[in-house]
Amino acid sequence: MSIFRKYIAVDLGTANTLVHIPQQGIVMNAPSMVAVESRTRRVLALGADAKAFLGKTPRGIEVIRPMKDGVIADFDMAGELLRHVLRLTIGSTRTKPDVLVCVPLHISNVERRAVTEAAVMAGAHEVRLIAEPVAGAIGAGLSVHEPSGYMIVDIGGGTTDIAVISMGELVESRCLRLAGDALTLETQQFIQEKFGLIIGENMAERVKIATGALTPQPEPLAMTVAGKDSLSGEPRTIRITDEDLRAPLSNAAQPILATAVSVLETIPPEIGGDLLGNGILLTGGGALLRGFPELLSQNTHLPVRLDSEPLTTVLRGAARVVESPEEYKTMLMPL
Repeated sequence: MSIFRKYIAVDLGTANTLVHIPQQGIVMNAPSMVAVESRTRRVLALGADAKAFLGKTPRGIEVIRPMKDGVIADFDMAGELLRHVLRLTIGSTRTKPDVLVCVPLHISNVERRAVTEAAVMAGAHEVRLIAEPVAGAIGAGLSVHEPSGYMIVDIGGGTTDIAVISMGELVESRCLRLAGDALTLETQQFIQEKFGLIIGENMAERVKIATGALTPQPEPLAMTVAGKDSLSGEPRTIRITDEDLRAPLSNAAQPILATAVSVLETIPPEIGGDLLGNGILLTGGGALLRGFPELLSQNTHLPVRLDSEPLTTVLRGAARVVESPEEYKTMLMPL
């Protein structure tokens, strides 16, 4: 990346898009959503404004998530979202920025090109990509260039990336297309099946955040949930507790735990010895579900540390890369 251009780091996630500009810090954190007219595809709202439409749109309007499972699902709308991001973050300058985009580990070559082309169409000059768990390790301040093994579990909205890094290289890695959004969906489906109450995606997310827990909590968590009765169609409320959600959320999280264990089974013994001391770094918005660190530690028999700001760990790492490109150039994805 040229040191003469304005450059930015973008975490283009399934759930949220975050942007960092050197000397300014994080300048955007908005939902990755676009509201459009169904017939004309005219954009009506983006980000938080579009998310407010969820479940409330009249006929002829739909809310689109351009990203699915961490990669572009709707090329045109991803371009609109990126154009919106660039316009808000760099203004009307004629200098096109270089952009570093954080992406899941195991995206295909076609998916890489889609991200790159969408960013260029949105106004970027040069586009480079970095794997999210690699950026997360850098953002958390791990000594990624040292001959020591580090394990990162990054639970985003659409994907969970699990990686073991040593000397700036990936030793082992896995990518699951199951993360925070799947836990929200599990919450939504459980409430309908168990209590006969239909709720929207936004409400399900609020319930998960307010009462979701994978382990028993010191104080009970509870929330009144409003929705529509599945039989009568009439408005109704119920009361949900963390105990209600523990089993369904734990079952939904099980593939993440099992995959982390499978990664440990394949790494060299010397790296395994490093992890006894270094433990596992847990990042991403999905990692904020109560009890995840404890349950991951129980399954792997390793210490687990939740990053102090898991929602921004990946972006902070990307920011360090664009500020010190020579130091981290070998950790970028090949073009």
